[in-house]
Formats: sequence, structure tokens, C-alpha cells
Amino acid sequence: MSQTPAADNILGEEYEHEPVPLSQRRSTFSVSMVWLGFPMIITGAMTGSILVAGMGFKAALLAMVIGNLLMFAYVGALGVLGTARGHNFALLASTTFGRKGYVLASGLLSTLLLGWYAVQTGITGNLMHTAFQLDYLSMTVAAGMLYLGITFVGIRGLHWIGMVSVPLFVVLGGWVAWHSATAAGWGQVLAYGGTQAALSMSFGVGLTMVVALFIDAGTVTADFNRWAANRRSSLIATACAFPLANLVAMLVGGVMTAALAQPQPQPFGLDNMFGYLLAQNTTWLSVLAFVFLLCNLGSVCAHCLYNAAVGWSRIGCGRMRVFAVVLAAVGIVVAAANVWALFIPWLSLLGILVPPIGAILIADLYFVRPGAQIAADWRPRAFIAWGAGSLVAYATETMAPELSTAVAAFIAAGVCYFALHLRGTPMVGKATSSIDR
Repeated sequence: MSQTPAADNILGEEYEHEPVPLSQRRSTFSVSMVWLGFPMIITGAMTGSILVAGMGFKAALLAMVIGNLLMFAYVGALGVLGTARGHNFALLASTTFGRKGYVLASGLLSTLLLGWYAVQTGITGNLMHTAFQLDYLSMTVAAGMLYLGITFVGIRGLHWIGMVSVPLFVVLGGWVAWHSATAAGWGQVLAYGGTQAALSMSFGVGLTMVVALFIDAGTVTADFNRWAANRRSSLIATACAFPLANLVAMLVGGVMTAALAQPQPQPFGLDNMFGYLLAQNTTWLSVLAFVFLLCNLGSVCAHCLYNAAVGWSRIGCGRMRVFAVVLAAVGIVVAAANVWALFIPWLSLLGILVPPIGAILIADLYFVRPGAQIAADWRPRAFIAWGAGSLVAYATETMAPELSTAVAAFIAAGVCYFALHLRGTPMVGKATSSIDR
């Protein structure tokens, strides 16, 4: 492995290719701030708005609570694996999918997270353009560069942006929810039935949206939780994200949408908490909203770019910071093409492809082969289970949309992997049997 560049010596080693030593682990507070600053974002509030508009407040609230509890179980289990071994996601995936096979799982997730970086950067540019008539392209590029700067600092940068972003969201988001609900009456909020009660979003679709919003980042949770000192610290940090931060963000948007009861709310326009702050027509509040937007979306973008850079640096045998610069340039170009408009189809894709990966890791490293190390180049059983889970998810989405594709994908992949293990049947002959252990 190449020598650590000077930037790593100054800013800190990121351990892209090896376990994080116990001596370099961070405090529970630090890892918790990293996680708090990820889902407590305006995009979470937008998702809450979409859910409440499509399902009504009570049904959406139930989907939010159940979805976030499922995420805690899922992310918490994967996070503890990262903590116990000190491994990032790519190293964990190397054990389960193979020394070469991990590239497909890690490459997919890292690319999806780069897409999230582009989506959030594009939303930043769009909101700045819509609210202040600033040039969309200029604001998108400036925001992307700012977010790259946070990522370049590494895990410390994610900690410090969380220290700024989280208090701002708690104060401003809490005020938006309270102010809008008080004006309309809490009774109206609770009784809100959605924009089209006769054509309401199914519970399964709503649950998938809650889970899929952070299923990709949740699957690569080891990138963050490898820095935790022990299992307890890892689970506390995860709980700060799911259900706490993610549920708070969704409720802010959901309460506001139910209170305003607009015929056709547009959360990606200005029908969101940022737009609500601007609508008060107060100069100081508008300035604060501007700062809040950059810090808040800067937090989620930096996290996504960090995950993408850690994954691709492992694949490319390089350093996180070098890949962060390259990937940020790609993400900014994509953001300039208004890719954020594909937000909901993006979540649907994540619900089909990503949950099987986490299910297989959990089944393999907790139950089938606990303590296993990186050995085989390819492990076909893991890929067969991944394919089975994704096919079941696609069938669920097309044939039973009232059910959750994400949950179906997780269960199907886990069951398939267990079944293949119990049968112990060679997948492609004796040579495969000898390495697929």
C-alpha cells in the first residue's frame, strides 16, 4: 500500500484499506453527532410531506414509526459488525461477497450514494434559484464545492458539520412545526386525510419510502460505526439517527403539510420548511434560512460523498480524499442536469436493489459464518441470494404494491441465503464448493 499523503497526516488517517485501531476510535458523542447530522435534514422533511400528502397524517405517522424502527434494527446490526471488526463496508462485503465479488456490491452502493450527493446538491441550487432568483448553475457548483470541502476533512468534518446543522434544524424545524400547527389547530393536523383520500398512497409504498430514504447509507453504516469504541457506543449512535433524527425530520415536514392543507403541495419547490421560513417575510429569518439550507444540505451531501469516496477508494486502491475530489466533480456535473427531479423513482430503485445486500451480510456474519475472514475471490451463494431478493422485491412492487418492496427484498434475500447454506449444494461444481464457505 502506498505511503499516506501529507493531507492524511494533517487531517487524520481514514483507514480505507485496514481496520480502525482501537486507539483511534472516537467518543460516543462524536460518532452520534456524525449520525445525527445525516438524516436530520430538509430532504427528510420533504419526504414526510410527501407521505402525509399521500397517506394522511395518522397513516403516515405509523409508516414513519415502523419504518424507522426497522431501520434501527437493520442499521444497528450492520453497524455493530463494523465496530467489532473496525472494518468499513467494503471490507465487510469482501468477506461475504468475496475478495473480488465485493466490487459489485460496494461499487453499486458507492455510486448510488454519489447520486444522492448529486440529488442534494441539485436541490440546493434549485431552492436558491427559486427563493432568491440566483443562478441555478452557479449556486449548484458553489454548493458542491463547499460540500466537498467538508468531506475532505474526513470523519472530523462530518462531526463538526453535525454540530452546526443539528441545532439549527431542531430550533428552526421545531418552530415551523409548532407555528404552523398552532395556527391551523392540532385537531386539523391529526385529522388530515391527504390531498386525494380516494387515491391515497398504500401503506406498503409509504413504508418503502421511509426505509429507502436512507437504506443505501444505512447499509454502508460500517463506514461510520467502525469509529465507535464498542457495541454500546455503536448502537447509541445508530439510535440517534433511527428513529430519532430521521423521525424528527419527517414529522416536521408532515406536520407542516397537514397544517397548511394545500391542494397540491410541492415539497421540492418552496412548500417545505425552508419555504415556510421565507414566507414570514422577515429579513433576519430569511438570512438564517439561507445559512440553514447550506449547512443542512451540506451535512447530508458531505456524508454521502464520504461514503462514496471510502467505497471507491477501496475499489481503486487509493485514498478517500483523492476520490472525494474526483467524485465531487462528477456529482456536480450530474446535479447541473437537474437529476434531483428523479427523487421518488430513485427511492423505488433503492428499495429493490439495496436491502438484499444488508440482509445477506447480517445472515452471513451473524449466523452462517460468524468470525469468517476474507478468503474466497467470489462467493456465488451471496449473489444468488441478492438476485432472489431483488426479484421478489420487483414482483412485490408490480403485483402487490400494498406491501413494502424493501421489507420483501430483505426477507427473501435472507431466507434464500440461509436455504443455500443449509442445503450446502455446490453452485457451479466442486471448485466453487471449495471456495464458497
